[in-house]
Amino acid sequence: MTSFLSEPYVALVLLGFLPSEIWRWLGIALGRGLDETSEIIQWVRAVATALVAGVVARIVLFPPGALAGVPLTVRLVAITCGFLAYYFARRSPFAGVLAGEAALIIGTLLFAR
Repeated sequence: MTSFLSEPYVALVLLGFLPSEIWRWLGIALGRGLDETSEIIQWVRAVATALVAGVVARIVLFPPGALAGVPLTVRLVAITCGFLAYYFARRSPFAGVLAGEAALIIGTLLFAR
């Protein structure tokens, strides 16, 4: 008989999903009446954007796992394609991610070691 927490999906829900989900719901409850144009919300948005940009830059410049086999030039072209698609598709994150991923896959197929 296995223990309750040894089940990988139960552990994933209890240790991965629920702790972050509590903070999301708390954020929704507390942020419900805030003005989106207030200085604090603009600051929070800027900090969140900077954190995401930092993580993306780290992954592109110091890639983990299989991404390390993709040449730096391909990774930089892919991120540029993603940004341009985002910008020209009226700031659509979906278009940016789709174009960046497509460029990464095509570049990997053509130029990977």
